[in-house]
Formats: sequence, structure tokens, C-alpha cells
Amino acid sequence: MEGYNSYRIPVPAAYEALFSHFYFAENKSGETVVKTLMPSYQTMMVFCFGNPASFLAKDKDEITIDKCMVLGPVRHAFNYSLPPNGEILVCNFKDDAFFRFFGDINLAQDIALHPDELLNENCFTALWSQLNKTTNNEHRLRIILDFCHPYLRDRHPIAAQLADFDRETFSPIKGVSKENKLSERAIQINHKKYFGYTAKELYRYHRFLKAIKIIQTLLSEKAQVDWFEIIDQCGYYDQSQLIRDFNHYLHLSPAKYLKFQEAICNPRD
Repeated sequence: MEGYNSYRIPVPAAYEALFSHFYFAENKSGETVVKTLMPSYQTMMVFCFGNPASFLAKDKDEITIDKCMVLGPVRHAFNYSLPPNGEILVCNFKDDAFFRFFGDINLAQDIALHPDELLNENCFTALWSQLNKTTNNEHRLRIILDFCHPYLRDRHPIAAQLADFDRETFSPIKGVSKENKLSERAIQINHKKYFGYTAKELYRYHRFLKAIKIIQTLLSEKAQVDWFEIIDQCGYYDQSQLIRDFNHYLHLSPAKYLKFQEAICNPRD
């Protein structure tokens, strides 16, 4: 859409363990832009400038972002609306980085909170005020990264082992359990504590994400999508299991995903 701009901002090497990327979008058109965001299993901090953006939660409640908000872990697709003269700057936390900022907070359910409520101080409102004084996103990024240092905790060794494991192919639970001489149950609890979700959840998500990437490649090549080939390549038992995952993550059937995929943003791209 003319007047709508969006792009990813890469993370400096020194902060790659904390953020996967930053994302910026602005709407200079005369109409509200609505996008669908795919699940990412990441927690996001969203800063809003100009007219407030809004998100439609899983229960259909609309959440308006005045200045800043924490969302996630993002387990399901949701819509967001960016009105004319609105901007969003999104920080995507990587692995256990959210825990390192905010400590032992129950991330078992999706959350949508003002970050000041998590730390019981108004430091993020003050941070937003600094960011709002400039329209230069490189400058904004430097402000955010400089802000990080006092709040970061050292990474727990078990969290580091879990993060470094090849979780797209294997579950890390048995390997990390054996290495640390702890029960698998203890490692499962730690995984959920540091990352906000279980290893089993993440494995299922990576399987679905692999299917999405194959589909995107086929569409970019203008090739026919062979669903049975995708089922075989991604390790699904059958077509019904693939359909369940599409409904679970996107609230769409595979066929409807093909129809509407251009309006769906994949934060992992």
C-alpha cells in the first residue's frame, strides 16, 4: 500500500543473544492498515508513536497500545491495526532474553502488559519519552540498547545449553538432562521457566514453520503446492495433522492460507 512502509532492522553482533531483530512500520496513508502476524514463540516489546496501534487478542478483545507494551510469547496468529500517522517499533526477544530482563515471571500464558507493571517502576515510560524525541530509528536503536545494560541478568548455564541445542530436529530435554545429571522433569520445568514454553511446543512449531517455508518457496517459484510432499518432508503423520496445525497457529485451513498468505507477516523471515 502506498504510504505504508515496514522493514526489519538487524541486531548488532554484541546483542544477538538478546534480540532476533527489530521491526519498524509506519502508516503515512489515509487508511488504517490491518496485518496478520504469524506466531513466532517470541516475546515482543512494542513501542508506539503517533496515533495508537491496536492488536486483536485471541479472545477477540482489542488491545490499544498508547506508548509501549509487552506481548507474548506469541503462540497464535493475531491481527494488528496501524492507523494513519501511526508508527510501531518492535523489539523481538530471543530465547531466554525476556527472562533475563524481567526475572521469574510466569510466561505460561500469553501476556499483554505494560512493561512498567513488570518491573514496578516507570523506566519504560521514560524510555519511550526518549525514543519519541527522535524519528531516526538508528538513534532509537542505540537508546534501547544502551538502556538494556542495567537490567540484564547473567544467563543461566542450563538456559544457555537449551538455547544452543538443535531444537528444530531434536528435543533438548534428554541431552541436557544427561549432561547435568538432572531429571528430565527438572529440565522441562527449567525450559518453561526460562523460555516461557515447553520444548515439545517449540518442536511442534518448528515443524509447522518448516511447512510454511516450503510453501513460500513454492509460491515464489510459481510452482504447484503438493500437500502430500509437504506432509512427508515435515514429518506429519497425515493430512489431518497438518490441517490441525494450520488451524492451531493461524486459525486458517491450508487452502485459505494460500489465499491470504500475502497479508500474513512472518516475523521469522
